[in-house]
Amino acid sequence: MKRISVYVSEFVIFTTFLFATGYAADSSLSPDLIEQIRSSFQMDSRFRAMRNSVTNNSINELALNRDILNGHNELFSNKVETKGITNQKQSGRCWLFAGLNVLRPIVIEKYNLEEFEFSQNYLTFWDKLEKANTFLETIIEFRDRDLRDRKLDFYLQNPLPDGGYWENVVNLIEKYGVVPKTVMSETSSSEGTALMNRVIQRRLRADAVKLRQMHKDKKSIEQMRKEKQKMLADVYKMLVINLGQPPEKFDWRYEDANSVVSELKTYTPESFYEEFVAVDLRQFVDLYNDSSKDYGNHYEVEGTKDLYDGDNVHFANVGIQTLKDIALKALLDDQPVWFGADVGKDQDKEHGIMAVGMYDYESIFDVDLKMTKAERSLYRESTVNHAMVFTAVDIKDEKPVKWKVENSWGDEKGSKGYWTLYDSWFDENVYSIIVKKEYVPEDVLKIFEKKTVVLPPWDPIWSGMRR
Repeated sequence: MKRISVYVSEFVIFTTFLFATGYAADSSLSPDLIEQIRSSFQMDSRFRAMRNSVTNNSINELALNRDILNGHNELFSNKVETKGITNQKQSGRCWLFAGLNVLRPIVIEKYNLEEFEFSQNYLTFWDKLEKANTFLETIIEFRDRDLRDRKLDFYLQNPLPDGGYWENVVNLIEKYGVVPKTVMSETSSSEGTALMNRVIQRRLRADAVKLRQMHKDKKSIEQMRKEKQKMLADVYKMLVINLGQPPEKFDWRYEDANSVVSELKTYTPESFYEEFVAVDLRQFVDLYNDSSKDYGNHYEVEGTKDLYDGDNVHFANVGIQTLKDIALKALLDDQPVWFGADVGKDQDKEHGIMAVGMYDYESIFDVDLKMTKAERSLYRESTVNHAMVFTAVDIKDEKPVKWKVENSWGDEKGSKGYWTLYDSWFDENVYSIIVKKEYVPEDVLKIFEKKTVVLPPWDPIWSGMRR
């Protein structure tokens, strides 16, 4: 009771000080301040019309910029041939879909196929199991930390996220290979991951409780890891029930565009990748434009590896013009380009347009919403939250005017699954690209030789991709 009395006395003294100094009166939403705000607003005919419009309609329908829509076209001077649109549906696997969509044209062209799609579900299975192992290993590693430790709390908030990045695609394919979609198709849980994630995360948090109790009971690391194996066996079982069991071997053949059917062969996921794709994924590099950080540095985002022994996200930070020049060079050589952007800004799903000013909120509300790209990042207004693929570019006077985007939201959204991304939108909302080293200038490649500047996993540039 003494301690409570002390706290009450301190609170009384503190609030008395605030009122005595006038601080509370200035900082609170007082009746006088409310009256001043109320008096400053006049409901004239314009605001009355706008209120009636907004309260009876979608804001985006009212804010849609007709000038952009009227001047829009879907003509591109240089294209990479692609076939078919994928659909991640209600899952946060855009990074995985985009990664496989970069590789898909290789198989289609090499074997003259009308269509082809990799099994996203196959790699989703292994991604989930790897993330579960990484989470449990992190719990063992952080066994002495207070539960309010920021890093430990970060992992506990989302033990099994859908999100990921290019480095995770590379690690998964190198370890597990790939299979055609017909070998391990999508399921209800892969297309809508929320409930599956929630149930397995509950199990993982219960496992975290058990592992930390084992540490309190003076159990060894070896004993904790032995218990972790049993925990992962349960996660594997839960994943099989939700996603199906990934094949170790499978029989497969294809029919090409000339109706020629191949010989039926037996593959492993690894041998299938080696025969049908055969791309060294280590020849790709990760380039960022994060204007809130110094250019010319090699950054690494801690805690972004899905595989415990895998790679964290790491990138060379460069100016936006450098990013565009490199992406353009790859596209002109018929290479699709994986990229990460903030799709929550100025993009219209109905027409498939990404353009700065697509929605004129400022005119509707008569407010100033301007912030720099760096400010939007630092103040959590913008982040990388979606991965897609550039498949074409339209050039005028040797400069890009607009870019064609292959999305993974199905063919009912956008323009049959594609978006037109105008060049000014690239400046403001594109943050990263993945390209082969051969398209990257030597001075940029040298950035990767520098020691990494390590960023925390809650850094603004990364937070949108861990969902």
